This record gives sequence, C-alpha cells and structure tokens, in this order.
Amino acid sequence: MKWKEQIKGMQAYQPGKSIDAVKREFGLAEIVKLASNENPFGCSPKVHEFIAKESINFALYPDGYATDMRAAVAEHLGVSGEELIFGNGSDELISIISRALLHPGVNTIMGNPTFSQYALNARIEGAKIIEVPLKDGNHDLDTMLKKIDDNTAVVWVCSPNNPTGVVIEDTTLKAFLDQVPKDVLVVLDEAYFEYVTNPNHKNTISYIHDYSNLIILRTFSKAYGLAAFRVGYGIANKELIAKLDPVRGPFNNTVLSQAVIEVAIQDQEYIEKCREENTKGKKQIEAYCDEHGLHYFPTDTNFILMEVKTDSDVVFQKLMQRGFIIRSGNALGAPGYIRVTIGTQAQNEGLLAQLTAILEEEGVFA
Repeated sequence: MKWKEQIKGMQAYQPGKSIDAVKREFGLAEIVKLASNENPFGCSPKVHEFIAKESINFALYPDGYATDMRAAVAEHLGVSGEELIFGNGSDELISIISRALLHPGVNTIMGNPTFSQYALNARIEGAKIIEVPLKDGNHDLDTMLKKIDDNTAVVWVCSPNNPTGVVIEDTTLKAFLDQVPKDVLVVLDEAYFEYVTNPNHKNTISYIHDYSNLIILRTFSKAYGLAAFRVGYGIANKELIAKLDPVRGPFNNTVLSQAVIEVAIQDQEYIEKCREENTKGKKQIEAYCDEHGLHYFPTDTNFILMEVKTDSDVVFQKLMQRGFIIRSGNALGAPGYIRVTIGTQAQNEGLLAQLTAILEEEGVFA
C-alpha cells in the first residue's frame, strides 16, 4: 500500500470512555459523564416533540444544499445563505479547511494546548505545524503574529479555547485580525459561543464583512444539546465559502439532522435557560476550587479546567471507579489538571464529593 508518509505511526482520535463501557468495566449501575462537554440538560423539548411525530422516507437522499436548514440558520444569524457552509459537526469543517489549504510546503499556526483536531488534520495533509504556548490559558496572539511568514496558510484561534475555556476579548481579537496578512486564513473556532458571558466579548458575526480572510466555526453539539445529530457550520464572506464548498462531501447532513436544527434554533429561550444554569454550575465548581486552593482557568464554556495537585490520570481513574467520567489533563496537554464538564447542580455536588475523597486519599487535602 502506498500510504501517505505523514500518517505512518499516527494514532486514531481517542474519544472519552462511553457510559456503557464504564458500567461494564466497573460493574456500576449509574454513570455521570462529564467528559465531552455535552449539554447535561439535553436539547429543547420542542425537538423531542418534533421527532416523536416526524416521518421520514429513508430511501431518499438529504437535500445536498440543506436549503431549509440554511435559511433558518441564516435568518437567526442575520447573514445570507451564501455565507454559510455546513459540516458533519465542526470537525468535518476543520477537515475541509485543511484539505483545501494545507499541504507540504506550507505551515499552520495554533495555540498549545488547544483543540487536537487542528494539528491532526494538518499532519495528515503534510503541513508544518507551529504551536505557540498559551499565556494564562489564552492564545498568545502577539507571538502567533510573529510566527506568520510567507508560507503560512492557516491560523487556528479557538475562542473560548478548549481545554482552558478562556475567551479572547474583542479589542484583542480585532487588533490581531487587523494585522494578519489577507492571504492567510484565520479560523475562529467558537464551538462554545452560546455559553459566553464575558461582557468584553460580543457576537463576532459582523467580522466576516470586515475581514475577507476570516471564517467562524460554530456547532449545534454543545449548548443546543444535539451532538448526536452532528451539525456544525462555518460563517464567512460568500467568496470564501464558494472556494471551500467544492471540498465538502455531498449529502453530509442527514434528513433528520437538517429538520431538527430548524426546530432547535427557534427555541432561543431554551438556550438562555441552559446558559443561566451553566453559569450557576460554573460558580458552584469555582467556589469549591477557591475553598480548597485549587487553581482553575476563568471559563466561558460549559467546562472547567481545574487543578488537582496530583497525577491527573490517577484522579481520572478513581473518579471513573466511583461513577464519574471526566477528562485527564494529561491527555489534553495540561498535566496536574482535570477538565470537567459543568453538569446539573446534583451532578456537580456528587462529583465534588467524590473528588474530595480522592484528593484526601492522595494526600492533597491534609
């Protein structure tokens, strides 16, 4: 087989442990999964009502242009349908962008740590990867600017950043975008946009008209609670979208997923409720960290990266044995920390009680 040289020895993406797998492994009846930043409150009740009565002809292909979903999302955002591209989750959009722009001889710049799929896709395409360490959990945009050269094709900016949860404030972001060369694409990944409460960050949609080299990525997998339907979208000027769209595979969003998005996006009252509950849960975990002297990054997402002052993998394993799945910081480039999805108040209380017991066992809490 004539495999690409760059994929030799590459490991497949390692997803978090599934609930059923953990139940079987440890013989547990109940598991709370706080590892993948899913919405603990699920999706809008209107989606459940719609699915219960919806009938689909399984023999027909989906609408390849996602006409109705496109119109609903465009109306909600205040953009034209030509300024949107849809993916099978925003993961596919990252792959599309990489396939379109990255190849041997060019480089791509990103923070470290940040979302792993940027580097993975760049490696597959044979591009040189330039990683810039974060500063206080946020992108060091000044250094990223300095790293841009004539061979730079794509700069990835995750805001709020995964795994730290820190959002880039508007003035800082605009100053950065003002200086990026127009032939370098900036990918602003806003997967957690709906959870942002920082008053110094606003809706960035208008930026697509100010910066011809910007694409914003968002998703219905997080706040909307629709991860199972795999719908992400990109927003950019229509010329940029027209260049990317031929790289997108046909029929990449299913009939049901397109229909569900149309329903979910109409229920913004539900999104506001989820944001409010998430803020309460965030304060709950932050108060715990403050009480016990554990560092955490100020998060504008539905997860928090918090210090445990011991081996992250040990804490991960012991929490799993007690019925809670989280992510070890060792797997995210943040040793000594764990990343916890913010759950319901009861889920948070249960997690923190078990974490206290583990940290006492480990000698962190005297």
